[in-house]
Amino acid sequence: MGMRVAAKAVGIDQDAKSRHLPHDLKARALGAVMPLDPFFEEDPTVKEWLLEQRPTLAGTSRYIASLFPFVRWIGHYNLQWLMGDVIGGKYFVNGITLGFVVVPQAMAYAILAGLRPEFGLYTSFTGAALYWLFGTSKDIAIGATAVVSLLVGKIIEAARAENPEFAPEEVSKTIAALSGCFLLVFGMLRLDWLIEFIPHVAIASFVTGASVTITISQMPTVLGIADKINTRDAPYAVFVNTCRALPKATVGAAVGLTAILILHVIKSFCARMAVKQKHKAKMWDTISSIRMTFVILLYTLISFIVNRGLSPEEAKFKILGPVPTGFQAAGTPSFNPDLVKLLIPQLPALLIILIIEHIAIGKSFARLNNYTIVPSQEIISIGAANLLGPFLGGYAATGSFSGTAILSKAGVRTPLAGVFNGLILILALYALTSVFYFIPSAALAGLIVHCVSNLITPPATLVKYWQLAPLDVFIYFVGVFLSIFLSLETGIYATVGLSFLILLLRIARSQGRFLGRARMHVLSSHSKGGGRRPSDASEHWEQRLPSQSSQHSSSLGHGWVNNGREVFLPLDRRDGSNPAVDVSSVHPGVFIYRFTEGCTYLNQAQCVDHIVAHITSHTRKTNMNEYKRPGDRPWNEAAVKKTDQPSDYPNEQNLPLLRAVICDFNTVNHVDSSAVEGLMDMRAQLDRWAAPAAVEWHLAGVRSRWTRRALVAAGFGYPSAVTSGGFWIPGFDVGATSSGDTATVVAEPPRKHPVSRADQECADIADATTRVNSVEDLADCELGLGDRLSSSGTATPGSVAGHLRHVCDEGHAGACDGACRGKYAPVFGIDRPFFHVDLVSAVSNAVESARWRDKIGEAGQC
Repeated sequence: MGMRVAAKAVGIDQDAKSRHLPHDLKARALGAVMPLDPFFEEDPTVKEWLLEQRPTLAGTSRYIASLFPFVRWIGHYNLQWLMGDVIGGKYFVNGITLGFVVVPQAMAYAILAGLRPEFGLYTSFTGAALYWLFGTSKDIAIGATAVVSLLVGKIIEAARAENPEFAPEEVSKTIAALSGCFLLVFGMLRLDWLIEFIPHVAIASFVTGASVTITISQMPTVLGIADKINTRDAPYAVFVNTCRALPKATVGAAVGLTAILILHVIKSFCARMAVKQKHKAKMWDTISSIRMTFVILLYTLISFIVNRGLSPEEAKFKILGPVPTGFQAAGTPSFNPDLVKLLIPQLPALLIILIIEHIAIGKSFARLNNYTIVPSQEIISIGAANLLGPFLGGYAATGSFSGTAILSKAGVRTPLAGVFNGLILILALYALTSVFYFIPSAALAGLIVHCVSNLITPPATLVKYWQLAPLDVFIYFVGVFLSIFLSLETGIYATVGLSFLILLLRIARSQGRFLGRARMHVLSSHSKGGGRRPSDASEHWEQRLPSQSSQHSSSLGHGWVNNGREVFLPLDRRDGSNPAVDVSSVHPGVFIYRFTEGCTYLNQAQCVDHIVAHITSHTRKTNMNEYKRPGDRPWNEAAVKKTDQPSDYPNEQNLPLLRAVICDFNTVNHVDSSAVEGLMDMRAQLDRWAAPAAVEWHLAGVRSRWTRRALVAAGFGYPSAVTSGGFWIPGFDVGATSSGDTATVVAEPPRKHPVSRADQECADIADATTRVNSVEDLADCELGLGDRLSSSGTATPGSVAGHLRHVCDEGHAGACDGACRGKYAPVFGIDRPFFHVDLVSAVSNAVESARWRDKIGEAGQC
């Protein structure tokens, strides 16, 4: 009582909905579904939703266990798995092979990031040592990558431009630690679904732009003129300056260019040999994998011979110089507030690339090797590597494609394989640093150029984009150009923003389709005899549908079985279907509208305008407005000339009256308040157009409980006492239940006499019918349509039970009632008769109701 008083005090009318309901709604609904048990749907509540989200003890335990997936398999680790992780296939020694690849790559990528070579080794070691604890892929190798290194280099440059006091190592460690914190939170909250907002074309354009940027920035080092060009300028400026400085190229160009050439030759040769000699494919893959190590060792040997006894400044071409032994840069990362303030704006682009690159590689190799990964757990793994890596001197790391490919080809058995790669990195840090002294910088730059050349999107992929979605090609080139001419961050933000804009525009400007009915026949072919081809004259075409009429079946010709099913196709035929197929309106004055892009505040106005314009142009107004004085006419309503008579508009007079609107909600999963208000305004408009006749609103395929709740609150789903005037036909979708053992009693009753037509129809209703449509039942049995109209012209709907009693003889009515009650149940709440399971159900109900009201109208009652 107190709630009602409070609601009334603030102007809330709690009885508004009940005043629009027919007073006999529940009574007629109950009568219509008898003898079935009634069902009244309960609307979802916010409290119910909150309780569903409440964590449980079991759920919390599962969540904690999921954070450490290694627990599920480490107890089963055995010698066979160990051999697979360490030795791998015939030509693979996994840790050594991967180590040979990672060591030169990691040093080269560290230089790309503007750091000393050893920082790349620190980074790759941390990823290798930690991934097995948190990861869900057996193949992924976390370490330094080209694209991430380039981004880190850009961030270091931007931070030092603002405050030169910050050392590059300090900036790289801080940005990695900040990234790790965000990634851990992101993964632990299971927010991996957010990455789906970033389209693949945006990533492809970014990676291509980054590849071009890396290649251009490394060419001065390849040519030995890096000291004459600022490689941190915009890529186009670096390219122009490099071309101008070509005459100044040094002997280092011979090292860099020949290194690139040798790498490409070895890769191409091994790929061809792997195809020709498939039985030795793994051997050629192994040789191809270690080509970078071979080239670096080759040029290190040449450099040692040429530059032995010379300092780095005196060397014939630029070399790395001294590389510290061990983890000399280990220490706590700096969280200087000034530095953090500079780095926060740079984080989003870095986080996007860290996540996307890792998840893309993980999913790709998981599909290849027939297992699945957990994206949120993978994000936790790179979060842990980036948070803990800076304590050993590492910078930002993510999944490495080349390292992952090596482990996958080697056939590793568990994520522990990466640990053996870490052992090789430790060996390199403590035993091989003296060898690193003579590595030519041009050779490392050539290695980088060779690696990133594979990242550029090939023309075949662009052609595929054009075939799938032409606008994606436009987005791709916008991202590439912006990445090259402005910055990588601008490129990725622009492509993501442009993709969002196109998506929103497509939704906002989407128009649904008005549908018509078409008769479909499904055909299948098979040969009557064995060994005959489909082209044989004896080929048999058969429609796999139940026969309804032998008369119609014979008209189809030899080999056909009648009839078909009804489908609904767009009336405007803009769906590309064969225009020769006949598509017609289901009934004069009954319209079917299918939403194509959902129904939200973005597109509700477009949909409403489309529906109203189409319906008002294809129906006539029930009563033309008449005004006693010219001043009573609204300014926006066109006046009818006095000389105009109905006979002057034969086409308009032939238009039907508006009877029903059927909305197909199969593509609508959510509606907001703006969308529902738009539907209410549309209903009011069309109600005025059809007044005083009623317009029925049938909704098909509303799957979401929350959507049904919103529509019911707005007055949809049931007839309105205000507009329907009591003229409505209850019709419900009924589904078979798991019980109903008594159905066999009616379906096959033990009789010693021939089965009568009434008995057979009773059995069909109890055993074969999967949808009890009281509309058809009432129209045939109790509505009094046609010659059974009452003297007053008003038909009174009856019930399924009444139909059963009408069809079945008195001796079997009880059996029918019992069988139906046990075997069938309403799908939706019976107090919401205008919600339908599918479009066929909604059309059937709406058409029968329209026919009934048309006949009533002919009798002068409407």
